[in-house]
Amino acid sequence: MGYSEKIVGKTASAGFQIGVRRTLPISPEKAWTFLTSAEGLRLWIGNVKNLAIEVGETFHSAEGIAGEWRIVKPLQQLRLKWTKPGWEKPSTLQIRLISGHPEKTTVSFHQENLDHAATREQMKLYWEDVLNEMLQKTKAN
Repeated sequence: MGYSEKIVGKTASAGFQIGVRRTLPISPEKAWTFLTSAEGLRLWIGNVKNLAIEVGETFHSAEGIAGEWRIVKPLQQLRLKWTKPGWEKPSTLQIRLISGHPEKTTVSFHQENLDHAATREQMKLYWEDVLNEMLQKTKAN
């Protein structure tokens, strides 16, 4: 019998993937505004000047993170190519804002096409840090 061990986070079609989400005590509007602000972008992309968040636009941050916007649905979803320095190929990153309440929004980061289990673990910690920072920075405002 052909038994193969399932590897955590590995898919047949999209390489390794990771999903991290957290419900924040803010409106979807506030979550979107923060994520797409210079301060918010610094958390998950790095320092970029005059970044247009429009389908087809590309970016490259001072920290070396590069990508291209694929889907932009204000207050709901961002989907983009996203790559860190040293990666052989870009990942696909999807950020969703999910809300059934005016003052609560679940922010979800889902990343696929990661090359290795170690990269998956690294990105899990990265997105958890982004959500922790986002919680701290949006609570203060």
